[in-house]
Amino acid sequence: MLFSLLNLPYWILLGVGVGLFLLVILAGGGDEDLEVEAELDSELEADGGSLWSWLGVGEAPLILLLALDFSLWGLLGWLVQVTLLGWLGSLGNRGQFLVLMGSLVVAIGLGRWIARPIGLAFAGFGEDASEERLIGRVGTVSSQEIPLGGRIGQVDVLDTHRNRVTVSARLPEWATAAPKRGQEVILIERGSQGYVVILKDSPDEAHWLRPGSSPTLPE
Repeated sequence: MLFSLLNLPYWILLGVGVGLFLLVILAGGGDEDLEVEAELDSELEADGGSLWSWLGVGEAPLILLLALDFSLWGLLGWLVQVTLLGWLGSLGNRGQFLVLMGSLVVAIGLGRWIARPIGLAFAGFGEDASEERLIGRVGTVSSQEIPLGGRIGQVDVLDTHRNRVTVSARLPEWATAAPKRGQEVILIERGSQGYVVILKDSPDEAHWLRPGSSPTLPE
């Protein structure tokens, strides 16, 4: 039963998944997916994110997500089919099709759930260790607010490997707007106690972009 030709499709799916995992390692965590994911992100925003979000796109590099889905599809389908064949002796074409489709749905659900933590592990193969990699990226305030006056708050931001990172953040001394939870900020500099951020689409951003301005965080 284990090595029956009926299970050949699942062995092929599992082999594709393992091959993609090897490709992820060789590629250093899936950097080549960034341009593709940028396009998918725009589609996510356009359609409300319903389909892509359900598929797990954005939780990890796309190639890693595919590796997970194919591996889980092959493994789960093989296990379920072997178990049912052991109990029933035969499934028929309809039964085999139901196992194939059912294992696909479960594999996508599980793949989405475990993609992010595995993505964090694989990202280490090619991740730039420099904290400067977050400079210029847009994050979302996760604390109640980032107060004026140099007090520290927290920001969630996606790094270049599509990993969500939570960092300490504070405003420059010239800032006029205190970002609230859920608002977007721009990471403009790295200071000794966290990143310097400004509220996106605010007068502070215009001040930062003004020629000749060089905002710095007081040490």
